[in-house]
Amino acid sequence: MPTANPRPIRIGVQIAPQHVDYPAIRSAAAQAEDIGVDIIFNWDHFLPISGDEHGKHFECWTMLAAWAEQTSRVHLGPMVTSVSFRNPDLVADMARTIDHISGGRMLLGIGAGAMERDFAEYGYDFGTPTARLQTLADALPRIEQRFAELNPPPTRKIPVLIGGGGEQKTLRLVAQHADIWHWFSSGAEFARKKQILIKHCADIGRDPREIELSAGVQGDPELVGAELLEQGVTTFTLEVHGPDFDMSVVRAWVAWRDKLADRL
Repeated sequence: MPTANPRPIRIGVQIAPQHVDYPAIRSAAAQAEDIGVDIIFNWDHFLPISGDEHGKHFECWTMLAAWAEQTSRVHLGPMVTSVSFRNPDLVADMARTIDHISGGRMLLGIGAGAMERDFAEYGYDFGTPTARLQTLADALPRIEQRFAELNPPPTRKIPVLIGGGGEQKTLRLVAQHADIWHWFSSGAEFARKKQILIKHCADIGRDPREIELSAGVQGDPELVGAELLEQGVTTFTLEVHGPDFDMSVVRAWVAWRDKLADRL
């Protein structure tokens, strides 16, 4: 993958849906859109993943539908939905419906699921990593097929983002099915995993440049962003938490994106 990339640079923000009441989350989504973020994400957990394990928490997909009505410009999606929690045909239908509600702004982030407490609390079989990855492998073609059969169909091809860096199975699924690959860190590890993804693409005859590269980031965009740009990353996502959902670092990344756009 060359460092020069025709895709626009995008800034995402993952709004943690925990430890606050919903009006604070709604306000954070509005603020993110107002300051120029390109994508807003939540996550697909049933319980807080940090802090008080019995704290407040809200469900992923009903929130995405609310955001679809609330916002007008940003793309939106889960980072990432657990394939084990819902029938894959239903996931396709839910994503298609939100795509219509939002006027074509839905992004389907999906993964195998990794938080055992979610599974246990809501009665799902956690199984093994191998079994969960097989569930994901079985689900992705079903989602693609259901997208093709739904009436009305999605407004356009809904981008599929696969999150994870498992080198033998997850990255192969990225090569086979994803429009976007998201890895949750940066630096040398990202570069190494990207090379493995390129190899998987070669094995199945896919041009790796078809897959947008996405990374979870924090810190100074002039340092972190520049390094990832060299790797071909074009989507950069930061995480914000309540109660205040401080957007100061997000603003810095949006300004960095705009400065690069002005140079072009």
